[in-house]
Amino acid sequence: MFYMYILKSKVDEKLYIGSTNDLKRRLLEHNNGKVRSTKSRAPFALKYYEAFSIEDDARHREWSLKKDGNALAQLKRRISKSLT
Repeated sequence: MFYMYILKSKVDEKLYIGSTNDLKRRLLEHNNGKVRSTKSRAPFALKYYEAFSIEDDARHREWSLKKDGNALAQLKRRISKSLT
């Protein structure tokens, strides 16, 4: 399985969107400071994920949420209580 995930920083409360084939490992990497782009914002809480059988689908979903403000805004409205 491949995953698109959303993390929330416990430091600055900002969201991070990523994709991976091992969600547990990737969350540990983020929280242990092994990811350069999130190192200064750890620790993180997993707030949302979607599972895909094909890696390209997970990567495309990640890309669409990062690049399309409307897609992210729509998802935030749908899962607003989960993101608090």
